[in-house]
Amino acid sequence: MSINLKERVAIVTGASSGLGEAIARRLAAESVKTVIAARNKEKLEAFAAEIKQKGGTALVCQTDVTKEADILNMIKVTMDTFGRLDILVNNAGIAVHKPTVDVTTEEWRHIVDTNLTSAFIASREAMKIMKEQKRGRIINIGSVSATVPRTDTVGYAATKFALSGLTHSMALDGRPFGITVSILHPGVAESALGGAGRAPRPPEIMMQASEIADVVHLMVSLPDTTNLYSTMILPIGMPFLGRG
Repeated sequence: MSINLKERVAIVTGASSGLGEAIARRLAAESVKTVIAARNKEKLEAFAAEIKQKGGTALVCQTDVTKEADILNMIKVTMDTFGRLDILVNNAGIAVHKPTVDVTTEEWRHIVDTNLTSAFIASREAMKIMKEQKRGRIINIGSVSATVPRTDTVGYAATKFALSGLTHSMALDGRPFGITVSILHPGVAESALGGAGRAPRPPEIMMQASEIADVVHLMVSLPDTTNLYSTMILPIGMPFLGRG
């Protein structure tokens, strides 16, 4: 059984491109009032215009998730505009591809702030609202790197492992208040991190961002009492599955 998402309010971070854009587009297509948050205001405004042209509702909120003040503003703007928050998708993330010995402390902190601390702050603030509503859903976008990392991605792997721990802890803390907290681990997909702009690859090697968005839609369409707590989606050709 799926619920009617019409009139529900969602925030999607990192929504100007890749997975975030696909997730926001999918939610808006289901009549979810969608707050699209990212640093690039120009891209967000063009994306919002596209959503509105198709009959959806989108609110642009320029947000740098490494700045707590921006995250607090994102939550405030959402509440000032819609008066509620039903869904938070913590999607914003970055990766630095270089050997561990070459990663600077500044780069490490930037990765942690973007991938982990931002999810904590946004979720903490969302939970305050959802606790009063006695319902709400938070979805963290993880990675297969939280199970099997790639080489030369120490910061990315560490934060995705940590995001799993954050999800588990917040799922426990939110449970008494009807708040569900989940994590979705995508494999290789067309995104800013997964290969956008490269030559097309066969679907058994690289997924489309819309496929991840479909899973997010499934997760938020479940009854409020049901939590698809942790799941993974990946192309069948990924080495993650082992030798053929």
